[in-house]
Amino acid sequence: MSEFLRMQVEVEGGPLRPARVDVAPPGPGRVRVSVVASGVCGADVGSVRGARGSALPVTPGHEVAGVVDAIGDGVTGWAVGDRVAVGWFGGSCGHCPACRRGDVVHCPERRIPGRSYPGGWAESITVPAAALARIPDGLDPVDAAPMGCAGVTTFNALRGSGAGPGSRVAVLGLGGLGHLAVQFAVAMGFEVVVVARGTDRAGDAAELGARDYVDAVAVDAGAALRDSGGVDLILSTAPSASAAESVLPALRPRGRLVLIGVDAGEVSVPLAQLVMNAQTVSGHVTGSPTDTEEAMHFAVLHGIRPWTVRLPLREAGTAVDRLADGRARYRLVLETGVGG
Repeated sequence: MSEFLRMQVEVEGGPLRPARVDVAPPGPGRVRVSVVASGVCGADVGSVRGARGSALPVTPGHEVAGVVDAIGDGVTGWAVGDRVAVGWFGGSCGHCPACRRGDVVHCPERRIPGRSYPGGWAESITVPAAALARIPDGLDPVDAAPMGCAGVTTFNALRGSGAGPGSRVAVLGLGGLGHLAVQFAVAMGFEVVVVARGTDRAGDAAELGARDYVDAVAVDAGAALRDSGGVDLILSTAPSASAAESVLPALRPRGRLVLIGVDAGEVSVPLAQLVMNAQTVSGHVTGSPTDTEEAMHFAVLHGIRPWTVRLPLREAGTAVDRLADGRARYRLVLETGVGG
C-alpha cells in the first residue's frame, strides 16, 4: 500500500477524524507494524480531549497488536510477518542509569506511542525495535492488544507486590484494569475480594474468580474488609484517590497498597499506622516488552483474556465517548480489518 488510514485530532479541542498518510520506510533501528487491533485506554481520552497545539496532529493508541511488515537498518531479531505487540512503553534512550540496570520504563527519555510519536489508532505504526513484544501462539491480536498496557501493568503490580499464594488481595475497581487484575490474581493463587460501587458487577466479579465482593456504596469498604479479616494487598485500579484512602484501614501488618489507577487527588496516610504496622504505599506503572511477553504467556497458560468490545477503527471517536461517560465497562478494542 502507498497510503494508510489513521485517526487523528488535527486542531485543539477538535474531533478525531480519519486521515490518509503516505507510507514511509522505517528508519534505522525502527520497525513498521501493520496494525490489526488497538486498545482504548483511559489515558487515550486525555490524549484526544487534552491535545495541545505543539503535539498536533495527535494519533492516540498505546495498546497495539499487529504484524511486522518492514524493518529498518540495524534491526536484528525480528522478521517480516512476526506477530508483535506495542504498549505504553514505546522506547527508551538505552544509556541512562535506569536503562543500564534494565529499568527501561523509568528512563527519563521513555517514549510513549500516541504521545511521543503517532500511535496505534491506525492501519500502520512505526516504532523503535526495542518497543516490540512477541505475541505467543494461542493469543488473538484483539486479546493481545490490551496486554501492552492494562495487562502488563496489573500483572507486574501483582507479581512484584510481595504477596504470596494464599494471600488475601483486594482489587479496588472492576473495569478495564480491574477485571484483568482479578484474573491474574486468582491464577497466582491469591484469595481475591473485589471492591466496587454498586451491586451490578458482583456477578462479573464471581465469574472472573473473585471469592468475595464488597459494595462500596452500601458499606464502609475499609471497615468491611477489616472486619472480615483484613487484606495483605490492595491493588487500586480505580482512578480515585479517595477510594484508595478509604480502604487503608483494611491492610494487615506488612500489607501494601499499590496504586495503578490515578486521578489528580492525594492519598492521606496516618504515619503511625504505616510505622506501627510496617505497611507500604507504592505506585506502579506499566512494564518492559519482556514483561509484556511474560504477561501474555501467563495469560495463555491460565486462560486469562480481556473482556472486549470490538469497534472498527473509524469509530474511534465513539469509543472515546463511551469510555469517557462510563459506558465502556471493560476494554474497547479498535480493529483495522487487516488480517493478523
